[in-house]
This record gives sequence, C-alpha cells and structure tokens, in this order.
Amino acid sequence: MLFQRQHAAASHRRPPAPAPEPAGRLEAAESFIRQFARENPESGDPGRRLRAVRASIETHGTYEQTSEELTFGARVAWRNAARCIGRLYWRSLIVRDLRHLRHPDDIAEQCAEHLRLATNGGRIRPVISVFAPDRPERPAARLLNEQLVRYADDRRSARRLSLARELGWNGGKEEFDVLPLLIQAGPDRSPEYYELPADAVMEVALHHPHHPGFAGLGLRWYAVPAVSDMTLEIGGISYPAAPFNGWYMGTEIGSRNLGDTDRYNLLPTVAALFGLDTANERSLWRDRALVELNLAVLHSFEKAGVTMADHHTESARFLAHIESERRHGRSVPADWSWIVPPLSGSATPVFHRTYDPPDETLRPAFLHRSEFR
Repeated sequence: MLFQRQHAAASHRRPPAPAPEPAGRLEAAESFIRQFARENPESGDPGRRLRAVRASIETHGTYEQTSEELTFGARVAWRNAARCIGRLYWRSLIVRDLRHLRHPDDIAEQCAEHLRLATNGGRIRPVISVFAPDRPERPAARLLNEQLVRYADDRRSARRLSLARELGWNGGKEEFDVLPLLIQAGPDRSPEYYELPADAVMEVALHHPHHPGFAGLGLRWYAVPAVSDMTLEIGGISYPAAPFNGWYMGTEIGSRNLGDTDRYNLLPTVAALFGLDTANERSLWRDRALVELNLAVLHSFEKAGVTMADHHTESARFLAHIESERRHGRSVPADWSWIVPPLSGSATPVFHRTYDPPDETLRPAFLHRSEFR
C-alpha cells in the first residue's frame, strides 16, 4: 500500500465556506480574462471568452478556467507573491492540472507524485498541483499540512502532530519522523491521514566541511519545500488544495528551521560543538554558530546534488527580477522583512533599498487560510 489511510474522530471541523458572490466573481473573472489576453496576445480578442464566462456565472454561479488560463494564473500568483525572493523563475513553474480530483485518496496519491516530480533526482523543479476548486454548492478538499513534508518533532508541527495522533497515527517517536498528510474533504467531514511513501521524500544528511563531529549531531532536512496550506485564487475561483514548491534558500533551513528558538533551537548545540564562549553575548557566539550551521546546510545539499540557493546569489537575482518586470511595465510588490535574508542581511543588495508595498488586492494570488493559525 502506498498510503496508510485513516478516518478522523469528528473533532477538527472547519467552518463552512462563505456564501458565493456571483457579482464579485464576475468582476474578478473579467479582470483576469482581460489580463490573460493582454499578456498572451496570441490568444486573440477576449470578447468571445468573456461572453462565455459571463453566461456561466449567471447560470451556475461559477465557471471553469481553461488549462491555459490555469497555468498562466498559477504562474502569475507566484509572480505576485510579495514574500518570495525567488520570483525570477515564475515562468518555469510546472502546472499539474488535477482539477478532476476531489477524493482525499486521490489527492494524497498525487501529492506523493508531486514530490517525486519536483525532486527530480535532486535537480529540484518548481511544481504546483492544482486540485478541484471550491464550487458554490460544494467546498473542495483542503490539505491541513503547512508543507507536504514536515517533521513531527519540529515545534511548529505541534498542533498538526496532535491532530494526527488523535486520528490514530502512532508515528513521530523518532527525530525527523515525517508527519502524515492531513486531508479534509469538506467542512462537514472529518480529516483523514495518509503516510507519505518513503520514495517520495528525499532527505539530506547534514555534515560540516571542516568539522567531522558535526555529522554526529544526526541532523537532516528534506529536499522539497512544498507549501500546502494556502489557497490559490485565480479570476474569482478558489483552489484550496494547490501545493506548490520552488527550492530552498540555505538560510530557510540553517537560520530559521534549525536556528530559531521556537523551532529546533540548535545554536547552543552548534556553539558547544565548536567550543565557542557562550558566557558572554559579546563573543558573538550566536552569530558564529549561525554561520557554521548555514555553511553545513549549503555544503551538505551541494555534496548531495540537491538544488539550493545561497542568500547572496538569490538577492542579486531578485534585483534582476525587479528590473525584468519593470521593463514589462509591472511593479514588484515585496515585503522587506521577508525578502531580506535572516543571515548577513546588510551584506546583501536587497537590504539597501525600498520596495513597492504588498498589495492585498493583487490577483491571482496565494492566500493564507485560517486553519491552525
């Protein structure tokens, strides 16, 4: 069996989706269809498509996007993501059109396939898998996981681990055990859990280029950061199950996941390994430990042949993205606190400038949901 599937106790219910608003959906749809036509002039005059969309919304309260519209919309949602420094690659996003799939069994199976395709033997590819959209009479399934892969002993996973155990999962007893997928078919349905097959999750054991003892810490991290707790909204249509990934920037793992005090809090451990003086903050032991931890992450991923960006290179590429977008007459909204890396921020070119502020009305977009928040 690829997955272990279990039904939940009926304790984790989410509120029903808000009532559909056809007028708002029509306005959003028309805006998107016109944008699609502007940026894809080979598609021709959008008049006929607009008439078909209007008729569908007036009759059914919604409409179905073409595969071309879905692909364009998903890529532009990445382009609009104000917190992402890696948007230079938005055109390369591989879009898997899985809108015909609604059942949790099918979604779980295709999430595993998503990870295999994205991993690509270590040459990570940006991928999004788009499952069934919400409909006026039928909210679609949601993935409750923050990412397709997260570890049970990560403090950030505490509430999801609690739910998984409530459902009957008895894993999570070892360090770096992978949480199961948690999928809820509808607001009146209980979640179900599915264990990811081992061949879908590539992991990298962490070691240091200059300190052989680092490997003895037994640290590892997974290769593909596939975000799964956001709703993709395109032209008034919401796709609540649409996991997507790029590849890691080293500081995401070395500084945040492993370094933050509310995550793995490994700076004291690394400082002790390197014999740093932790009695005095002026020794800058935290800073030195942070550099060594990040160096280990970058070194390990490179040696394993797994795609990873460093924060200096990616910062320069982000500025190249801004210039490219401005040549096309488009602004680049950016959240400075997310764009500036959490290590040596002032040593990167993205630190010394301001950005167009994030625009909450910009669409298409990836939108945060309220589950577990």
